[in-house]
Amino acid sequence: MLFRLLGPVRIAGGAEIQSAARRALLTALLLRRGQFVGMGELTELLWDEPPSSAVANIRSHLTGLRRGLDSARPGLSERLTTSRGAETGYALTVDAAELDLARFLELARRGRELLAAGDHQTAVDVLDEALALWRGPFGQRLPATRWFHAHTVGLGNTRFEACQDFFTASLLSHRTEMLAYRIETVLAEAPYRQKLWQLLAATYCAQGDVAGALGVVGRCQAVFADELGLDVPPGVEAIRAAALSWDTDRAHRLVAEMARR
Repeated sequence: MLFRLLGPVRIAGGAEIQSAARRALLTALLLRRGQFVGMGELTELLWDEPPSSAVANIRSHLTGLRRGLDSARPGLSERLTTSRGAETGYALTVDAAELDLARFLELARRGRELLAAGDHQTAVDVLDEALALWRGPFGQRLPATRWFHAHTVGLGNTRFEACQDFFTASLLSHRTEMLAYRIETVLAEAPYRQKLWQLLAATYCAQGDVAGALGVVGRCQAVFADELGLDVPPGVEAIRAAALSWDTDRAHRLVAEMARR
């Protein structure tokens, strides 16, 4: 993989780019893969309140970025092109196969399609490959600007959705070894995602662990009531009923229904 954004920003598997501004510029150009990004937008992504020297600073950092590209792979800077129309802009030509984010999005889309089609076994493998591309959260050591915040939230949600699809496919294909642990690690990051609570409770229920399932429901109830002032989500309540009746088949049906929505 030539460019990596899903975790520390890296080129050609080398060390992380040390300059925060160059790291941010490269990230922005990769997010807009092949499209020109104007100087005005580049200014917004680096500063919520740009300094008077913003344009000069950006040009200086782009010169440094070109050197960094060539250092990673000779001639790579030739892919960074400049447009001098109504507004100066820059674009970086990158094939989808060269960028981990593009690969992740393609695998996540295919995994969701397989899940919806009922091919749960294949969906597990495809989604597992997609999630393995994440080496850490997106947005590490990037400027805390509104521009990057929006992209960080959006890509984080995309990752959570892929996780939910993976957990759903794993449960429906009866591949539940270490599944509760994997759900817990994601739930710690996103405690208000109802589907994660439902999948965690369903995993315990499918394994015949009624106490474990009811414990999850109780934790979910505490989080939603104490922190949000809400009742237990209906999907989680339905898993509670399945656990109390020792109905593992019903737990699977509820998860399958969730996957079709």
